[in-house]
Amino acid sequence: MKSNAGISYTTEDIAELLQVSKLTVYDLIKKGEIVAYRVGRQMRVDADDFEAYKNRMKGGSPLPAENRETPIPEPAPLETVKPAASAPPPETRPTQIVIISGQDVTLDLLANAISSASPNFRTLRSHTGSLASLFALVQGEADLVSTHLFDGDTGSYNLPYIRRILTGREYTVVHLLSRTAGFYVQPGNPKQLTGWRDLNRNDIRFVNREIGSGIRVLTDERLRLEGILPKTVHGYDNFEQTHLAVASKVASGEADVGVGIEKTAQLVGADFVPLAAEQVDLVMLKRPDNAAFRDTVLSTLQSAAFKKELAAIQGYDFSRLGQILYDTP
Repeated sequence: MKSNAGISYTTEDIAELLQVSKLTVYDLIKKGEIVAYRVGRQMRVDADDFEAYKNRMKGGSPLPAENRETPIPEPAPLETVKPAASAPPPETRPTQIVIISGQDVTLDLLANAISSASPNFRTLRSHTGSLASLFALVQGEADLVSTHLFDGDTGSYNLPYIRRILTGREYTVVHLLSRTAGFYVQPGNPKQLTGWRDLNRNDIRFVNREIGSGIRVLTDERLRLEGILPKTVHGYDNFEQTHLAVASKVASGEADVGVGIEKTAQLVGADFVPLAAEQVDLVMLKRPDNAAFRDTVLSTLQSAAFKKELAAIQGYDFSRLGQILYDTP
């Protein structure tokens, strides 16, 4: 008998072998019916686990073949590890895998708290920016996402973007936290940077955040409101994926300024110039099949134990934690 040791498949391979769409494959992985693991930014399935899945399906209902549409984009990488043993058959599987998408450390704590609060849910983390997280929610690649997107036309956060992206869908928006955003500058602020217009100075080297992140949207909107063209900002096209990476570039002298949150500046020894009060909210789609998960999220956010855990985090305002900001009928 030929051994499958060392053989693994991508999600595209699995979709082709089963003659279904990648969306169906992602759904099977999310439900735990196919065991998968992450290698870099790619999800893979060992051949033995794929054979085990097919063997479980023999004699059951035929696999869906209606989803043979154009493949959707690859989902954000999931922070997960392969279980030690193959997942049990769906009818005996006690837990549901849910994906929480966003980049703030509080989401890691929330994921752990949800798993502890209910044995029915196993949480996975996707560290993805605000805009990409909202699109992942639409595509069924995330169950709970965080967003901090500033809208310059209204001067408000999140709801203008959520309403446009989730048009025609039912959803709940819940407040998570507020925090201060501003400039990371070198110790002593030798360039005397005090506001957004300073980014247009010829003697300033800027380090940006990636497209789709909340901080990038804030920067773009503020430049637009100031009438500053991005191409005139020296270093605008140089970007990093995290607050910490941006702050480190500034603290090391590789850049003069970057935009991020106050808490991170303290970690690397950069100085901080406060400019904006950011609002971070959580978004969930409302579906009959996720009612229990939505209830668990809300009860966890409002629990005394979770609030106590968050109280140890400096630089955040949790006074409105768990407040429902918008709920479609």
